[in-house]
Amino acid sequence: MMSHMRWAAVLAALLLPMALAGCVSDSDIMPKAAAASYAATSDSRYDAVSDGEYTVAAVPARDLKTRYMRQLVDDPTGQSVGTVVVDPKNRFLYLVQEGGKALRYGVGVGKAGMAWSGTANVAMKRKWPSWTPTKHMIAREPDKYVKWARGMDGGTQNPLGARALYLFRNGKDTLYRIHGTNEPWSIGQAMSSGCIRMMNQDVIDLYRRVPSGAKVVVIPAAVETAASRE
Repeated sequence: MMSHMRWAAVLAALLLPMALAGCVSDSDIMPKAAAASYAATSDSRYDAVSDGEYTVAAVPARDLKTRYMRQLVDDPTGQSVGTVVVDPKNRFLYLVQEGGKALRYGVGVGKAGMAWSGTANVAMKRKWPSWTPTKHMIAREPDKYVKWARGMDGGTQNPLGARALYLFRNGKDTLYRIHGTNEPWSIGQAMSSGCIRMMNQDVIDLYRRVPSGAKVVVIPAAVETAASRE
């Protein structure tokens, strides 16, 4: 007989594409990446990246905001090394490093990203995740979504971008996601829908640094942090 834990893992794998549908804004469905430039940007961290069979487009210089670019900062979180800390109010994600430092990434935050807070773990990681619209989305705009009813394969046109991290708490899916985006201009902004989005170059960097099982702390959106006073 299949164990309870194995059943939970199988169920989670089946539900992930549907759960991630809530992390997508309408504008994401027709991403701008198709017309994006593969030329060098003003910062090499955000140049085009060859990633297996795909190439991540360079982030246009006009979409790069210094405040939200990946950088090493003094750690404001007080968490242990290796912990991921999401600060939705200030549109930052931190990965705590040794020596009192942290890698800080800019993020875009949707309503789902504001709605949940607490401590979780990275239960699963996916490269070039697939995406499936919800039944509600299909019923509301069938011309736009019905063609993806069986799911959209991962790739440069997929609204979830290059990577996704799935957060669980006490073995249960929080439906909270950290993922890429094909809309780099949205970083630093509050979006009408979605979870926590990162520039594809940044989510690839985070993905390789954070192992499955890593601790994630999501700060309540109403809490003021040191970043709020910058």
